[in-house]
Amino acid sequence: MTTEFEQLFSENYVMLTTFKKSGDAVSIPIWAAGDDGELVMWTVRDSGKVKRIRNSGRVELQACDVRGKSTHGPKVAGEARLVDGDDLERVRRAIGRKYWLLGRTMMFFGRFRSQDRNIGIAVKPV
Repeated sequence: MTTEFEQLFSENYVMLTTFKKSGDAVSIPIWAAGDDGELVMWTVRDSGKVKRIRNSGRVELQACDVRGKSTHGPKVAGEARLVDGDDLERVRRAIGRKYWLLGRTMMFFGRFRSQDRNIGIAVKPV
């Protein structure tokens, strides 16, 4: 039986909601792939979502379209952690496998930018 969290593994886009110190929610659509029981994402290190995850790993996830306008399915609560080093390679491989040519191309060219510029996000359900 597939859980609501595992159903997100097959979605093309996931609405990632992070929370400010004030408790205000900030949502953004993002690519995500399932890997080893976690939902993994790839982003730039200095993004607002990374800052909010450093402050609090509490997140909510929901399936959505590319613009984040059409959310569907249940919201799933999760605990996020930032991923670097060898685990970042794991995230890149998972994104590349799921999104095929476009994902692999993005991951390939992402390597030419400063290695310190990118970071992964791994989420487990709570």
